[in-house]
Amino acid sequence: MGIVIGMDEAGYGPNLGPLVITATVWHVPADPRKTDFWALFETVVSQSATKDADRIHVADSKDVYSPSRGLLPLERSIQAIFGLAPCNTSSFRSLCDWLMTSDVARLPSGEFPELLSRPPAKSVMDAPSANNSADTALISSFLDVEPWFQQADLTLPVSNKQSEIELLSGRLKSSCDDSGIRLLGISSDIVLTERFNSVSEFYQSKGAALSRFTLGLLRSVWEPDTEEPTLIIGDKHGGRNRYDELIDEQLDGQMIFRLQESRQKSSYRIGASEIDFQTKAEEHFPVAVASMVCKYVRELSMELFNSFWKQHLPDIKPTKGYPQDAKRFRKDIETVQQQFNISDSTLWRAR
Repeated sequence: MGIVIGMDEAGYGPNLGPLVITATVWHVPADPRKTDFWALFETVVSQSATKDADRIHVADSKDVYSPSRGLLPLERSIQAIFGLAPCNTSSFRSLCDWLMTSDVARLPSGEFPELLSRPPAKSVMDAPSANNSADTALISSFLDVEPWFQQADLTLPVSNKQSEIELLSGRLKSSCDDSGIRLLGISSDIVLTERFNSVSEFYQSKGAALSRFTLGLLRSVWEPDTEEPTLIIGDKHGGRNRYDELIDEQLDGQMIFRLQESRQKSSYRIGASEIDFQTKAEEHFPVAVASMVCKYVRELSMELFNSFWKQHLPDIKPTKGYPQDAKRFRKDIETVQQQFNISDSTLWRAR
């Protein structure tokens, strides 16, 4: 038996909107390094787009989502997976409440290292349930520092019927029961613009900021002293090959052993845990799910972002926030931005 943790991000490249980083945590009945999720879930999960009403598409979010297809296929799959956990995902706010299992995103920008360190926060095992609203009260209020989130929400699902999602989730639950796999939790860090700018400026690198956000999130869902075999998989961060010093920042003196450092893969052992940073990490099911959660939250965030500006500029063309179009959008909203006294540090990523 063991644990598999998959990590990914969405929104690293844009100038507008949040960076979202997610970890999905799974209990497996066998050696984590030998567990083939795809084979165990083959009757309910497809790695490619499918018209099979009984299966969901799970892959790199870039393969599941496209502007032309819209949110439907991505939401169909990810909401079915959310059904494996006791959570309330009936709205964007409630989804954020569930995903945010640490206080890190609500810390004021400019406070270091507190802004980065995620002390052993609530374990994903203790994530609030759909019926335990007291534990989640106002977690999502950190969003309100940006005006497009203030008093705004979305009812979920946006593009799918809840009844169909529940049927898919039921099939997935049965497959989990048959295979002995259990979703322990999903945890995200939603990095808003001001915090992204502050940390990137502090380290003079948005790549360094990404690595620290990612490892901070990891530390909130992983116990380095665990005796249970644990495999942690995530995408490599740009051209970085060495991660041991970054991992060490999150530890309490545990030894780190380098297993491999190359352009394709960098691996480390800490006690009973192995951490792998590799190219194309989404080939692993837990990472693919993390990728899709990130994209889903990011797209919902951009829906609220665009709705805010459209209220004041009805003819404005929406944006996904990527550099070229973001420049066009920034120019189009300049007058309204000044009118509402919205600072560049709140709106625009400097790096």
